[in-house]
Amino acid sequence: MKRRFIIDAHLDLAMNAIEWNRDLTRPLEEIRLREMHLKDKNDRGRGTVCLPELRKGRVGLVVATQLSRVNAAGGALPGSSWHSPQQAWAMTQAQLAWYREMEALGEMVQIVSLQQLNAHLELWNDETIADDKKPIGYVLSLEGADSLVDVSYLHKAYACGLRAVGLAHFAHGRYAPGTKMEGPLTTQGVELLKEMSKLNLILDVTHLTDEGFTQAMDLYDGPVWASHHNVRKIVPVQRQLTDEQIKLLIEKGAVIGGMLDCWAMDSRFIDTVSDPWQLNIRLENLVDHWDHICQIAGNSRHVAFGTDLDGNFGTEQSPWNMNSIADLQKYEAILSARGYKDEDIDNIFYKNWLRFLRKAWG
Repeated sequence: MKRRFIIDAHLDLAMNAIEWNRDLTRPLEEIRLREMHLKDKNDRGRGTVCLPELRKGRVGLVVATQLSRVNAAGGALPGSSWHSPQQAWAMTQAQLAWYREMEALGEMVQIVSLQQLNAHLELWNDETIADDKKPIGYVLSLEGADSLVDVSYLHKAYACGLRAVGLAHFAHGRYAPGTKMEGPLTTQGVELLKEMSKLNLILDVTHLTDEGFTQAMDLYDGPVWASHHNVRKIVPVQRQLTDEQIKLLIEKGAVIGGMLDCWAMDSRFIDTVSDPWQLNIRLENLVDHWDHICQIAGNSRHVAFGTDLDGNFGTEQSPWNMNSIADLQKYEAILSARGYKDEDIDNIFYKNWLRFLRKAWG
């Protein structure tokens, strides 16, 4: 039986390529081998994502990020942090240049319109072409808006294909406070939402504070999604979605991408301390979060993949029964065993994100 197509709505590909110095065109084992003796990051030698593995898993369309924060006060934060907006903007341009190089090689193709989306799906449905010969499609997203020097830069980014924006990431942000923080959007953040609406950009509510989430949902009249979020009822930390937030997202027609970071699936897991195998954290754990959202919605139309794999972590912080992103295909059997029908599995694998994009861009 032909394996299902998959859309993953959150991968930090360019960050891994530029800052981790990973050549994502190469086989995964080769990338891991190159990093065997490196100690600068916790996930060295433990990556799970590269372009060959995406093709192997039929993950043919991804939402790929630019990620670069301003952290003028200093201090360690996950990913790229800079002392000025200009430095942060320059890093996003380096990341964009990497995506352009992947396009030049035929490894990836940027998707910015409904016409391109339909053509890309037609290509991936063409069984006369081997999957390992097909480019990975990507929708460009900005994770945290700090790098936009001012609101006018949003138009520069849009012209380069940016189609989704998250206002916040970690810590204090120029447009909104992020994970582990409290408080509303900044004045600039409110202004940015107005400009985003003019361009019909997708608002990603991931990483917003509770107050910022409510404010953004009230203010924004364009398309909204939660690219990589799990359920607070199961893992009771601020980074997760409350039942009330889930209901608001469902009312907006949003889709919520389930993430495979162990701490976001099981409240027992502690970063850099716990072991997924010892705690028996498996791919199956994510289905508990999906189930919870499906019960609130009354259907399977609002959950999907937003894995965040290799987002500052690797196999040391991923389900123990997953070696690479290609193992997302295991969810067909997992979901079937949990009582999900073929239509539900299609929804989760690709149809929900596809339906969302078609509505947003149609």
